[in-house]
Amino acid sequence: MRYAESTSVSVERSKAEIEKILQRYGAEQFVSGWDQEKAYIGFKLMNRLIKFIISLPPKNSPDFTKTPGRGYRRTPEKALAAWEQACRQRWRALSLVIKAKLEAVESGITEFDDEFLAHIVLPDGRTAGDYLKPQIALAYEKGEMPKLLPFGGKE
Repeated sequence: MRYAESTSVSVERSKAEIEKILQRYGAEQFVSGWDQEKAYIGFKLMNRLIKFIISLPPKNSPDFTKTPGRGYRRTPEKALAAWEQACRQRWRALSLVIKAKLEAVESGITEFDDEFLAHIVLPDGRTAGDYLKPQIALAYEKGEMPKLLPFGGKE
């Protein structure tokens, strides 16, 4: 069972809650947006730019167009309602994650950069997670650490 899988809290209310949480913990900026495949939030906190991307499920997925079990075709209205429910669940989960991370930092359990590392935006616009994931996969594949970047022409 997924967290908040049957929530009635709207996406807009979850987004507003995230913004309020971020304000409470001292965020300096907040942005959000979406396209057909993803929703985005970004904020500036602790002198870091942070970006979360939520993958939105395709509206035409059988998860929404067909009923569970027997696979009967849903009406367009019921398919849309099922898709909206999935979106609400994801936004509730994101709210929980952000709140938990910030509270862990505030309580001294962990440090900000450690908690948000994968979502820190680097100067080229990628997140640290986007930058590091291929390098981590390669290190495991080869069984060795990647070489350091050369500085000043030396390794």
